[in-house]
Amino acid sequence: MSSSVCVDASLILWALVPSPLSDQAEAALQGWYRDQVTLIAPALFAFEVTSSLRRLVYLKVLVPDEGEEAFRRFLQIDVRLSHRRAIYPLAWRLAQRFDLPRAYDTAYLALAQLRDCPFWTADERLYNAVHEELDWVRWVGASS
Repeated sequence: MSSSVCVDASLILWALVPSPLSDQAEAALQGWYRDQVTLIAPALFAFEVTSSLRRLVYLKVLVPDEGEEAFRRFLQIDVRLSHRRAIYPLAWRLAQRFDLPRAYDTAYLALAQLRDCPFWTADERLYNAVHEELDWVRWVGASS
């Protein structure tokens, strides 16, 4: 197994809040912890998870106490954040290559490619858009 995996905000969110993929996301995290795999993500990851949790509370999907608990648990997850400048141009090129509207999704792909490690997501649309060409992209729902 690779010594590191790139994870995106959607996978971590589904490990923190109830969703159809919560069990799979939590199992993936526990497996990586057990195998001492290093989790990595581009720097935007931290704000993406924080913002998403706040939005779920604002929209009343989570009550405030659930939001606080999910945020507390998020802060305990050890994800090494990358600020590598090489992520930006590669994310741009990947967004163009796969005709994707947002380069922040492809920032995760770029980091995984630069680090030569698997990328794990709970975003099925992103997975479907790229996995035929990028065989190192994994969808957590495929493990169900």
